[in-house]
Amino acid sequence: MIMKTKISIAFLVLLSGFIFSCTKNLVKMNENPNGADPATANPNLVLSTVLTQTGQSYVFLGYGDIAGVVQHTQLDGWGGGHNEYDWGGSNSWSGYYDILRNNKFVYDKAVTLDYELHQGITLVMKSMIYGLITDLWGDAPYSQALKGDEGSIENTFPAFDPQQSIYQGVLADLESANTLLSKSQSDYKGAVDAADVYYRGDASKWRKLANSLALRYYMRISEKLPAVAQAGIEKIANNPTQYPIITAASDDATMSFPGNSEADSWPSDATYNADSSNYRRIKMCNTFVKALQDLHDPRIAVFANKVETFLLVNAAFPGGTDRITDTVVNGENRKVRYLSPDVLSSKGLTVSDINQDVNYVGLPVALAGPQAYNLSPDLNQASHNPHVSWVNSNFANAKSGIKVRLMSAAEVHFILAEASAVKGWDAGDAQSHYNAGIQASFEAWGIGSAAADYIAQPEVAFDGTQKQIIGQKWIASWSVATEAWFDWRRTGFPELHGVEGRTKAKELPVRFYYQLDERNLNGANVTAANSLLETTQYSNFGADGEKNSPWSKPWVIQGTGKPW
Repeated sequence: MIMKTKISIAFLVLLSGFIFSCTKNLVKMNENPNGADPATANPNLVLSTVLTQTGQSYVFLGYGDIAGVVQHTQLDGWGGGHNEYDWGGSNSWSGYYDILRNNKFVYDKAVTLDYELHQGITLVMKSMIYGLITDLWGDAPYSQALKGDEGSIENTFPAFDPQQSIYQGVLADLESANTLLSKSQSDYKGAVDAADVYYRGDASKWRKLANSLALRYYMRISEKLPAVAQAGIEKIANNPTQYPIITAASDDATMSFPGNSEADSWPSDATYNADSSNYRRIKMCNTFVKALQDLHDPRIAVFANKVETFLLVNAAFPGGTDRITDTVVNGENRKVRYLSPDVLSSKGLTVSDINQDVNYVGLPVALAGPQAYNLSPDLNQASHNPHVSWVNSNFANAKSGIKVRLMSAAEVHFILAEASAVKGWDAGDAQSHYNAGIQASFEAWGIGSAAADYIAQPEVAFDGTQKQIIGQKWIASWSVATEAWFDWRRTGFPELHGVEGRTKAKELPVRFYYQLDERNLNGANVTAANSLLETTQYSNFGADGEKNSPWSKPWVIQGTGKPW
């Protein structure tokens, strides 16, 4: 019996040693040799990811489907989400919360290391992403978000904070960021430098971005909380020493694309993706083209290509013949397709059905069969319509240097112009800000010298109306169309509409759907958030019921009578 006990003890010691050895090996096996150890990772490595992913997220929205919503562009193939707002009942915010998780890691490391510059930057980025989330969806996880590793039910299935509370939290964080970023550059521990693809670690520029974003969000809530918005905007506008802002295009928050691969190029790059239709499907929208033409706006040449071949009906046909004519000839600068009226009538068309502009032709909103518009001779995958304006070829060039603009001097000046001229607040001279907004936009697109003549036109000269200010802001938001969408939602300008029978509803949507994954996993909180949305006469056009509809109004526009 004693012998058996000794053998048993020896066996247990041997077994425990084996288990310990296996556990050590398992730990080693579970360590990713190619991943960063959170305990020792340099926060700059993660910060760079936060900034680049945020830049990509902004441009994927603003140059993507939201550009279709605000009628900057249209797709001439596979355009349901872009042209018709057919989002299938689900829009995912997972990518935004991934960015926020990484951003929180950098912030927490910065607190531990006493890196105040990093803290300030991450508070700005937190505000930017949470602001975008609540802009897009309405109520959303905020105070209980990013705490899943803490294990409680509340943190695993977070409640949705009211939209008003999120905006207030964003503004509070931006106030804290302004303080953190107020030191001299030499006073900060831990350099950022190359990891910062926006400002190369320049604290003074990040401080301007923080306060400029605050202007954005004060104006966002101006219809609901006018006293709060007025106090906030006047505080910033009248104290540039304590609250510096972006006033010149050189201080814009921008991100360039290196253009070394498809993954780090502009979304419609064709250099590394020549067979893709990402560039070839994008055409200018006639709403935008007409607005630019009516104002004789030279930015149209920066945003769009001229038509490759323009149409000409009832012309003196080559050879002086009266027979049915459909002939393409080389003109002085571009090709001309000569058409007799017989050709149109044989296709069931009249002259009013085609666009004969010799320079720029946009696609009408949500056309059925847009690839055939304006007598396109090539219906193959909506590729080669020579009679419609494509987006400028620079947007297909991986190394064109085109930048994402997350916040611009143009936007700041238009906010202050509206605050002064329309709201009557003490935010500076409205006309000066309006003119400066146009100038900054022209400079951002490399044609600053043309701004003065443009502003001098009677069609452009300042009239102090919200319609004019927001109209210019809409033009300046090219490629960052989310801001144009949120301004339209708040003001009703520009006067954009869907097309009954072609778009999902005859008016534009005002929000995104709560996505299917969230509805399945966090259903009770989604239901509670849905109950706070205001249903409208268009809510039945949603794909997930009237409550979770892109046409149901979130808090920020409830009771305002806007945009419809």
